[in-house]
Parts: sequence; structure tokens; C-alpha cells
Amino acid sequence: MAIAEKIIILDFGGQYNQLIARRVREAGVYCEILNYATPMEKWRDDALRGVILTGGPNSVYADDAPRLGREIFELGVPVLGICYGMQLINYLFGGRVESAEVGEYGHTVLHTEDRGLFKGVGRETAVFMNHNDRVSAAPEGFHVDAWTDHCPVAAFSCPAKGVYGVQFHPEVKHSVEGPAMLKNFAYDICGCSGDYRAEDMIDRMIADIREKVSGGRVVAGLSGGVDSSVACAIAGRALGPDQLTCVFVDHGLLRLNEAEQVMRTYRDHLGLNVVHVDASERFLEALKGVTDPERKRKIIGELFVRVFEEEARKIDADFLLQGTIYPDKIESGMGGSATIKSHHNVGGLPKDSLFKKDHIIEPLSLLFKDEVRAVGERLGIPREMVWRQPFPGPGLAVRVIGEITREKLDMLRACDAIYLEELENAGLSGQIWQSFAVLTGVHTVGCMGDDRTYGCCVALRAVISDDAMTVEAAEIPYPVLKKCTSRIINEVRGVNRVVYDVTGKPPGTIEWE
Repeated sequence: MAIAEKIIILDFGGQYNQLIARRVREAGVYCEILNYATPMEKWRDDALRGVILTGGPNSVYADDAPRLGREIFELGVPVLGICYGMQLINYLFGGRVESAEVGEYGHTVLHTEDRGLFKGVGRETAVFMNHNDRVSAAPEGFHVDAWTDHCPVAAFSCPAKGVYGVQFHPEVKHSVEGPAMLKNFAYDICGCSGDYRAEDMIDRMIADIREKVSGGRVVAGLSGGVDSSVACAIAGRALGPDQLTCVFVDHGLLRLNEAEQVMRTYRDHLGLNVVHVDASERFLEALKGVTDPERKRKIIGELFVRVFEEEARKIDADFLLQGTIYPDKIESGMGGSATIKSHHNVGGLPKDSLFKKDHIIEPLSLLFKDEVRAVGERLGIPREMVWRQPFPGPGLAVRVIGEITREKLDMLRACDAIYLEELENAGLSGQIWQSFAVLTGVHTVGCMGDDRTYGCCVALRAVISDDAMTVEAAEIPYPVLKKCTSRIINEVRGVNRVVYDVTGKPPGTIEWE
């Protein structure tokens, strides 16, 4: 897809790096995250308007700290360093970085000058700090643009060199005016016009698919989630039914009655050529005895590919279409980022696969979840499908902690169905990004009737989010939780304790595995 203007984000391992990209795109400017060591010739082109250096866990003065050369500042475009990125800029230009006597974490009051990144921003504003080290002396020729009570150089700039730095995280929502600061960087400093809208790229995606496939045939993985749905809808516009076959694989790890609902929905609403493959026995056999979550994901990913290969051979297809989105690739460690969790559709092709690397079609691989939904709405996909809760590709395999058995899956399905039903009855479903039950693998002592029990502990999870990169636990009213608990314990044999997970992301993830 041709991009007229872009900002490149170089990743030094910070936990909020996806958020930087999200905020820049929200401002209407396209950007990509790349590992800091990616050669410049791979991303330097006429569309480049600026570079952002992210935060990271290292100390810049450590011997093994990740660093860049000064050539990054000779590209002719502005450079913004965030947290570690600022400290690296300071180090490269001869400033001083040292361990802070008092670290700053969380909400902090920032005092600013009305210039550069802080044009139009309040002279006092709340920001999110997360650092042990700090810039104690800025390089010669740099202006101090912001400070806090414990950080005398919380932001600096050298407009003549096109270099800017902030010690805090403007991308995190706790930095109240952070989006305005990043917009100032993109528009006023980098000169971007803001011509990027995800939904405007549909024609480009369609053209890319047609060019890549030409007269070939494609099998598409259709899971029932919004990502694969939108990917298949785009492919459906690009290719006729003779070229595109969507394959829905029932791996035995779906929620209660989900296979029937998915097939009914896609045949009725999208009119796609969909093949339903029941491979549940095969998946459960392969997962027997497996407890490690990464192994679960890898096994499921490979089996998905094998099923798609079998269906592809039936129609002489050698292209595979997947609903991979940008966070999938970043969380899976693509491009040198840290692997948070492997997504089953990222980097999982066996070496002997029928599908060659250049025959994988991922039209959404540069989009975030909310961008995918915007594309889906522009395509005319029914709203209830576009806004359907995300469901992981490995399904309940990552919600049964430990070994997977049919008994555990049946138990979890029953708990999950009760939970979702009660949230729906309480009118809460529309406010929640994702909600589900988890079979924790923990057994606890209880008392039911006059008997001692030693049953399963089930965790309930519900989160609110705009894009799944940061989430907060939903504040489910206590009476609703109490009713869910009562029904689960009374109706699902083997469960004697229910807990509610209030962990946010970060530090947790949405799924438990």
C-alpha cells in the first residue's frame, strides 16, 4: 500500500510502544514500529517525515545498552525521543544521564514552556512518568522545555537540529495532554498533513490482493472474529467465489454453540463461500498433556495450517489469507520486539508448508483493532459482527490453565455461558470490550451442604478498552457478580469458588495465557 507520509517508531523494548503508534495514527498520520536495529535503508524513503525513539528497560550508560549512531540525526527529518529515547539522544549529544535519587512512577505534575511539543499545552499538566534514570544535564545548545519537582530536565529540544526529547510517556492516557504533544510533533514539527484514515485504504487492499493472487486460488481462515471477518470481506470484493474459499475450523475449543452461530451468521450476512471443518478430535488429541501456553499456541497454529493445506489441495489453491492485525505481529516478537505471547497466525508456518511465505495474504497486518472495525463498517458488515467481542484464535485452550481435557472444556463453557448471559441480562454487554471465564487450574476447599469439597476455582474477567493495547477491569456491579457466582457454583458441577480479575493491561494481558 502506497503511503504519502509516515513516521517511523524505533523500538527499544518499552512496554507502551504500541500506544505511541496508536496515538500518532489517531492524529491522522501513518506510522510503523520497527526494531531499533533495523537498517535505515529498509525504511528511509520519500514518505518519511519523522522518527520516534521509544522507551525501554535499559540504562543508557550500561555497557550492553542498545544504541544508535549519530546518522539517525542526519536524515533531514525531526527525531523525538521518549523516556529511554530521550536519554539516548542526550548521551549521543554529550549530555549527562544518571540514576535519579528519587524515581518517578505514575501521575506527575509537569511544568512546561509554551513552545515546540508544548505549544498550546497547559503550563502545568499531568503526565505519566516511569523511570529510574534521568537527564541531569542537557547537551550544549538544547533548551529545557519542561520539568517536574524531581526531574529538572523532563523535556528538551534543539529545533536547529530537529531533535526533541521527553522523559515521560505522552502516549499513555494518564498523560492528559499527551495526544496534543504528539500531534504537535507530527504536524507542527514534522510537517505532516494528516491524510491517513484506515478506511480509506480499502481500495489499496483490494488492489494488492488482486495483484498478488492474479489468477490463483485462495483459502481464507475464517474464525468468526472481527479480524478474519473483515479480511475475508475485503478478499471477497477482490476475488470471486471461484478464487476464494473461506474455511471455518472447529477446533473443539469454541464457546457454547459458537460453531453453529458463526456459520449461520456468515452464510446469511456476507454470502461468502464457507467450508465448515470439524477438526475437534484432532486438535484435542494433539494438545493432550500439554500445559505450557506457548506450546499450546504453537500446536494450534500448526494444526490450523495443516487443515487449511488439506482444504487448499481440494481446490488447487496455494494462497492463504489470514486476519492478522498489527498488535498480533508486535506481541509475537516480529521485527525484533520482545515476544509477549505468540499469536497462532503469526510466524507459525511449518517449513514444509504448502503455503510459501510470499503466498500469505494479510490485508490487515498494518492495522490496529479499532482501525479494522472502521474498515468493517465502511465495507457494510453488520454492526453486531464488527463490534463482536474479540475471541482468541487458540480459543478456550488459553482459558483452561494447564492440561486441556473435554471435561474441563465443558465445565468452562458452562461457566462462560452463565457469565455472558448475566452480563447481557444486566445490560452491560455493550459497555465491555471483552468478557469471559477462566478455569484457573487451582483447586480450593469448600463446603456445600454438609460435605467438604475440593473443587475448581473459576476466574471471571471483563475489561474496557478502545483498542486492546491498554485495558482496565470493568467495574461490574457487585449484585451482578454475586448472581454469576451463585449460578456458576450451583449449576456447574465441580466448581466451588469464583473470583473476579481486576488486573489492567499493563501489567497483565487480557487473556491469562
